[in-house]
Amino acid sequence: MSFSKASTSFTRFRILDDIPADLWPSIPQKLRQFAFLDIDDIAEERSFGWTNFDDMLDTEWKLSPPEKADFLTFSLRLDTRRIPPAVLRKHVRLALRDEEARIKELGKKFVGRERKKEIQEQVKLRLMGRFLPIPAEFQVVWNTRTGRVYFASTQTKMIEMFLDLFTRTFDLRLEQLLPYSLALAMFGEEASSKLDTVQSTHFI
Repeated sequence: MSFSKASTSFTRFRILDDIPADLWPSIPQKLRQFAFLDIDDIAEERSFGWTNFDDMLDTEWKLSPPEKADFLTFSLRLDTRRIPPAVLRKHVRLALRDEEARIKELGKKFVGRERKKEIQEQVKLRLMGRFLPIPAEFQVVWNTRTGRVYFASTQTKMIEMFLDLFTRTFDLRLEQLLPYSLALAMFGEEASSKLDTVQSTHFI
């Protein structure tokens, strides 16, 4: 998801921890430490990490720095290699048929459960190298003045991945800004007692 599009969905966060002054100059180094690693040439199912906001292929930030005035910008890139289920089932059946023929020559009658699992994993690993991973980019905008962080996704799994990687990279915890927490930010903590009594309206 990209903030440069005419419209996009995003999730808002606030930083819970005090930010040490020595963090800011180390941001580029920390981003490179947890940068995306390409899996085109290796049989891995998934890879994710930070990339340049302006070009998801740039994991060294050579095109542009992450600092942009009061903001830090970068992207979370996720590459996923998917084998179509029908293709996997076909090749597993072929491999099991060959295995059944082999053990029949040895006087055995059936393939054991553990051996079936082993064959399925072997087939999956072999097929991995024949399918290119599908890339996806989710941009991040961090307002260093307000401590607000905007992540261009509303998917639960992507939010969980982002929160974990952000904390591991910067040693900072984020809190998702839900309507309740946004209301507290607007009206203050003293409004919590009133907000707790609010009931949802059912529209017919």
